[in-house]
Amino acid sequence: MWLNPEEVALKNALKLWVTERSNDFFLLQRRRGRGEPAGKISGLLVGALDTVLDSNARVTPFRILLQIPGSQISWIIAGGATMEEVNKHWDWLAHNLLHSLSVFENKEDGASFVRGKVKGLIAEESRGRQAAQEDDPEKFREALLKFERHFRLPSSEKLVTFYSCCTWKGRVPRQGLLYLSINHLAFYSFLLGKEVKFVIPWAEVIRLERVSGGFMTEGIRVSTRQRQRDFSMFLNLDEAFGVVGQLADIALRRLLDSEGLELDRVLQQPARITKRVLEEQALREYVLALFRLPRSERLHEVASCAVWTPHARCHTAGTLYTTDNYLGFSSREEGQCILLIPLTEVLSVEKAESTCTLPNPVIVSVRSKKAFQLIELQERDELVESLDCRLRSLHLKQSAFRTSRRAKRTSSCLNPYYTFYYDTVCSDEEELEEQVLRNTVNSEALMTAFHHNTPGSNNNEHTEVLKEKMWEEHFAEFGRGVHMFRTDKLQRLIALGIPESLRGELWMTLSDTTSDLDSDPGYYAALVQTSMGQSSLTTDEIERDLHRSLPDHPAFQNPTGIAALRRVLTAYAHRNPKIGYCQSMNILASVLLLYAKEEEAFWLLVAICERMLPDYFNRRVIGAQVDQSVFEQLISERLPDLADHFPDLSTLSSVSLSWFLTIFVSVLPFQSAVCVVDWFFFHGIKAIFQLALAVLEANAASLCARVDDGHALMVLASFLEHVGSDQSSPGEFSQSPSNGSGNNMMDAPAAGQANITQLITDAYERFGDLTVRKIERLRCRHRIQVLQAHEDTTKENALRVVTPDVSISAEHLADIYDLFKTEHFISLYWGDISAVAAAEAASWRRGVSYLERQYRLDLPQFKSLYGLLTPWPAGGCHGDTLAHRTFNLLDSDRQHLLSFRDFALWLDTLYCGELSDKVKLLYRLHLPPALTDSEERSSEMNIPSVSSDRPLRVGVASEKADGKEEAKDYQEQLKLMLRDLVMAKEKEKDVQQPLPLMKQHEFIQFCKTLCSLFHGDPEENELFQAIAKVTSLVLQIGEATTRPPGPNRDLSGPPDSEWIISLAQILASLLTEQTLVNFLERACDLTSRIATAKEKQYQQRAPLLALQHAQR
Repeated sequence: MWLNPEEVALKNALKLWVTERSNDFFLLQRRRGRGEPAGKISGLLVGALDTVLDSNARVTPFRILLQIPGSQISWIIAGGATMEEVNKHWDWLAHNLLHSLSVFENKEDGASFVRGKVKGLIAEESRGRQAAQEDDPEKFREALLKFERHFRLPSSEKLVTFYSCCTWKGRVPRQGLLYLSINHLAFYSFLLGKEVKFVIPWAEVIRLERVSGGFMTEGIRVSTRQRQRDFSMFLNLDEAFGVVGQLADIALRRLLDSEGLELDRVLQQPARITKRVLEEQALREYVLALFRLPRSERLHEVASCAVWTPHARCHTAGTLYTTDNYLGFSSREEGQCILLIPLTEVLSVEKAESTCTLPNPVIVSVRSKKAFQLIELQERDELVESLDCRLRSLHLKQSAFRTSRRAKRTSSCLNPYYTFYYDTVCSDEEELEEQVLRNTVNSEALMTAFHHNTPGSNNNEHTEVLKEKMWEEHFAEFGRGVHMFRTDKLQRLIALGIPESLRGELWMTLSDTTSDLDSDPGYYAALVQTSMGQSSLTTDEIERDLHRSLPDHPAFQNPTGIAALRRVLTAYAHRNPKIGYCQSMNILASVLLLYAKEEEAFWLLVAICERMLPDYFNRRVIGAQVDQSVFEQLISERLPDLADHFPDLSTLSSVSLSWFLTIFVSVLPFQSAVCVVDWFFFHGIKAIFQLALAVLEANAASLCARVDDGHALMVLASFLEHVGSDQSSPGEFSQSPSNGSGNNMMDAPAAGQANITQLITDAYERFGDLTVRKIERLRCRHRIQVLQAHEDTTKENALRVVTPDVSISAEHLADIYDLFKTEHFISLYWGDISAVAAAEAASWRRGVSYLERQYRLDLPQFKSLYGLLTPWPAGGCHGDTLAHRTFNLLDSDRQHLLSFRDFALWLDTLYCGELSDKVKLLYRLHLPPALTDSEERSSEMNIPSVSSDRPLRVGVASEKADGKEEAKDYQEQLKLMLRDLVMAKEKEKDVQQPLPLMKQHEFIQFCKTLCSLFHGDPEENELFQAIAKVTSLVLQIGEATTRPPGPNRDLSGPPDSEWIISLAQILASLLTEQTLVNFLERACDLTSRIATAKEKQYQQRAPLLALQHAQR
């Protein structure tokens, strides 16, 4: 292989190397001890030296040097393990460069030309293998060659990185290399003549842990459903553990739930994944979570700097992050000072004069006539230039958008806040009024219209005035709006509770939904117009839950509040059909509508569902379950005494699920819950984790003394029900938790009523060290466990459905399911991903359930498993034909995909079926639709197995001149035919239909199949004789039962057109030969077949898919 030119002294090289070929500019050398007769002392010494050297220090036995005539300095430009390999490079140099070098008058210029050419060759080769993106391309290329040689996976199996480590075989460590690719973890070691080699697909990893103890230093434990593997002695354990976790997480999200989980576009293309991409992705995920930015934001620059903080009268050191639409600053200590500036608010980014006290300053000016000063910026010029370019592009887009919006308003005069959408034909005035109410967007928060005075409200008003004054003072010092400095003081103010008059504004500020609202002010109104009036399963679910959302609040005892809630939920479902509507969204939207305008409440809901609680509201609530798993680990780490009393922490995480999904709104009194929402908008999900831990810690003694799990749940419910706030009063509205209890034994906690402000303060002081970075790392690891738990449930459900209909043992059925699933994954690894994605999308459109959609095999996949599991000979042309017929037979819905149920029932017939069942299967394999099209052409009549009574008039000339109308008529006829077929199938569902009679040419194919089954059998001769007798007998029966030709018979047709035979006649004929009966009733060893299939599945499919990939 070509090597990056490295200078060597030729004088020293001659002691260890022998020159084999040479010319004026190049030398081809061989390492002493290689290719020499045994016994030479020099060769033995050099060989011993090479053996004891570490693998990273060893050199290749053959190399090519570039030399300058008359100089003792040379450069290594190529190396190889064999003479043939290095000769190829020598020949290339002789044919392509040697003649060009003769024209250089200065020989040093010629040497520089060669070095540049070799570097270009290396760069070109590196682009193909992504080696150029690694820290050490040469070392990576060497590891890549070893990876391909040791494991022989398809070339599309991209190696991401590798680590030197050891694995443990009992108490014996085996030093080797751990290879991490896009789909697999692989390890190879060769020590003292013993080889250790294994491959673990990421799809089989169920848990990743850092472990230590015993003989092993701290290392990584990779657990699958079958066993555990421990790896230790890493040079950088933190980096290795992070990369292993990322690759497992990405692979599982891509393979197991690509539709439900959001995945970055780069990560959806495995060929583009490198170690550097993983590092950038981990940093991007952290930045998005820290600043709670939209998932579409791309991270551009990361720079250390210091920002001037007027409130502290000093510069605060930290890190600047720039994305597509934001500037974000975070202090070195996470949470101490955070600044977020949308680029839409930025007027200019300018460089200021650098001084000794203000090195490399940059001034960022915003629309509110404020400026932010950043200093100590490395590569300041490049940063400012990049930001200026993005600012200009953004301002151009804004200008064009404002122009188009102005033109639309002039022509349509739409009001973004008041939109009327109703049927003017309606004559009923009440119905018209209801329709207007349904589609009129409120311009004020509901609390302004439904805020009611209660006894003790004067004290509340006084408290509100004091809070408002404190906030105004804070705004004067720290700024107001989204680019306000977020510090400890802001945190303390929020813990006290945001005044109602500022709550909506601050929610918008802290979540930066103001930018979304300003960027498209008419978006929500247009969604309301489009979505309202439509009926679907989602809208039915929304209607069901409308009156369950804060039912005790007067705003939602009124049609105005209900209509606003309906509009927000329906508009969001229309915006994001992937989520649609999920329970608990109604509760969150209700709270948002009370304190924010309707359009603002919509954007706040968008921020919660898509940014602040990602993956919480998809079809399987994956995000919430991941956080519950993270919460269990935090309980074990932060509350070990409580964890010791709960062997199964899922009891606590199950009750806390509603805390996370509804941000405590469903379990706390209303005023206390609103304070938690305030805290959540400031801290994000970190706030819910901290508060949940504080609630458990406050009740630790009662929980440890519980009688049973039900008692523990009642303790927590009663505690939360009595958490008060400074704003609540005896007569004021409070949301009663649905799981509250009036049991007398639980009245005790009410006496020591907790205060929400104190609870939030204690949560921050006790668990404030829980950072966003740690939560993101834990989520990455625990997502693996949650997705695999869903896989286990999917498998259990699939087996539960199939088990009653088969005789295969449960253990074997589970193994078959794993083989079926692995075959699906292999195609995702190295097959035609576009075809798999198209089949997946088609399944979604047809409304196929998740279980049926997840694992279905196409024809090539089925043929692979057919060859591995069928007890019949699968080789040869006829074996492939039989596999194709079997696929056609099992593909009953004609979707070209087979479900696990279809596959299991087929295998059950082969291994556990009676003689009659096997003969019936063979019989059906030689009738339509199992027969392929080419085989059907030999038939006199090509009649489908199911037909319609409705004629299809294709050849009749259309009376309409328009070709589109003609095509439309044709499509309508097809639809009517399909409807007739469906109705016919429904009528005949419970009626046992007799099998069609077999024609002579079909029977001949049947006999060929039987003969192919006997090939290689010990009793092959006897079986051939038996089938010959049966064939003769059946032909005689067929001739005897031949129907006399009708008067209208076509004499030009095939001679066997009237020859027919039934299944019963074939079965009776087969029973006359005991040899055939014994063969068909012979028990087949499914256990050994499954074991062999597990070993050969990869080796059989990988080369074929690699060939297919190369042909594409």
